[in-house]
Amino acid sequence: MRSWLALLWAVVITVITVVLAAPANAAGSQPCDIYDAAGTPCVAAHSTVRALYGNYDGPLYQVAHQSDGLIKDIWPLSPGGVADAAAQDSFCANDPCLITKIYDQSPNHNDLAIEGSGQNGGADVGAPADALPVTVQGHTAYGVMISAGMGYRDNSTTGISQNGEAEGMYMVASGNHVNGSCCFDYGNAEKTNNDTGDGHMDAVNLSTRCGWFGGCKGTGPWVQADLENGLFQTSTGANATDVSTGPIPYVTAILENGGKDSAGGFALKQGNAQSGGLTTTYSGPEPTIVQNGGGPYSPMSQEGGIVLGTGGDDSNGSIGSFFEGVMTSGVPGAGADNAVQANIVAAGYGGPSGGPGGELANGSAISLRATSPCCTAKYIRHYQGKAILSPITSSSSDVDHQDATWIVRPGLADGACVSLESRNYPGQYLRHYNGEIYKQPDDGSTQFGLDATFCPTAGNSGSYTSFESYNYAGYDIRHYQGTVYIANDGGTTHPWDTATLWADDTTFQVAGPWAP
Repeated sequence: MRSWLALLWAVVITVITVVLAAPANAAGSQPCDIYDAAGTPCVAAHSTVRALYGNYDGPLYQVAHQSDGLIKDIWPLSPGGVADAAAQDSFCANDPCLITKIYDQSPNHNDLAIEGSGQNGGADVGAPADALPVTVQGHTAYGVMISAGMGYRDNSTTGISQNGEAEGMYMVASGNHVNGSCCFDYGNAEKTNNDTGDGHMDAVNLSTRCGWFGGCKGTGPWVQADLENGLFQTSTGANATDVSTGPIPYVTAILENGGKDSAGGFALKQGNAQSGGLTTTYSGPEPTIVQNGGGPYSPMSQEGGIVLGTGGDDSNGSIGSFFEGVMTSGVPGAGADNAVQANIVAAGYGGPSGGPGGELANGSAISLRATSPCCTAKYIRHYQGKAILSPITSSSSDVDHQDATWIVRPGLADGACVSLESRNYPGQYLRHYNGEIYKQPDDGSTQFGLDATFCPTAGNSGSYTSFESYNYAGYDIRHYQGTVYIANDGGTTHPWDTATLWADDTTFQVAGPWAP
């Protein structure tokens, strides 16, 4: 009997072992799987949006209540998948949160924490956790919206290239949330938060700052190499041609260093993270310029720290939007980079486009057409930060089409309503202020969320859709003399509250997007 029971238990234990050892369903090959297979493994992988390995099932980032400091890790929905934004929403529902840590998904655990003070900047603060919603693989997630005074860093790293060792890196960032201040970087930096000389950094930069040398072509933003004491498009500073990415919502920015030939050298590549391939804008020698008496840039003298959102000395006047990024040991080949770009495009940044017929699905792109008899060829668009009504046609410029397109998001104050995010300015929303409606960046405050939330209702004119202010009941989005307001039917406070044409002027067709 005992031998029979022993055999039975052996079978049970074997079955349990097999079940426990069975791998969980994963998302397939992700960027770090591609680089690993190419022999240039990821030594750092950071994203608040998605897993960068097909089998990664650890935490992506950490959020903390602003009031009591209580923390929570945010994990992917499944191994290799998109971040569980609902878990963040639930945890932060009654107490706004900051992003306090971005976990390294590589085996090196080079986690990014909020950066301390440095030679050229005071101690930084974390980014608001809900300031940058984005749709990826059909799910809502949150990027990292950097404003001046924000940044992340790790000065105690493992496996990051040093002293001229070859490396590569990329980040997906926004091409229309940029400025000319120093320095929106991701990559290799000093380990002391101080400028220790030329060549001690090797980080990719996306900004409208024209290096330290002038002569940049176009208006930017440009993908550049921050090699310390200089942003470089080439070995001499600026490129001979206009290599601006343009104000596109999602940019793939790549910097590779040390693998061009036996003398080293660096290369820059860029692409639209929503479509198409990569373009190499420079591949050649390291800079020969010596800055601040600290040279040379060749050979490089990287120190192996990691920075996000600031310069190596904590210069923290920049703005930017970060979604994902990795660093590799060695320089990946073109095949691996192209495969990673294809993976990024396939992730579907920006979400599906909405169509005509009143669709207000989460993540859909829409345009809002006026239905008043005067204005049926006009749409709500932003212009110099304000919401206006403007004629838009198929022959209008790409900028006009972008400005008149909005992404439907769950209401920042109430998910049962909606917030309308600018198509070409991720993280910026329609919100009312003193009755007028503006396009403004979400600052993470409760007040902004209230002002940027609108509840769709049946159109006041008897068809289509109206949008009632969440925190001012009875006030709907209205166009009046070409400007857009929230207006009360027959109120006496403002001229735009007049009852004349109120029903028509507060009714809009939810139309297909001018910029899908």
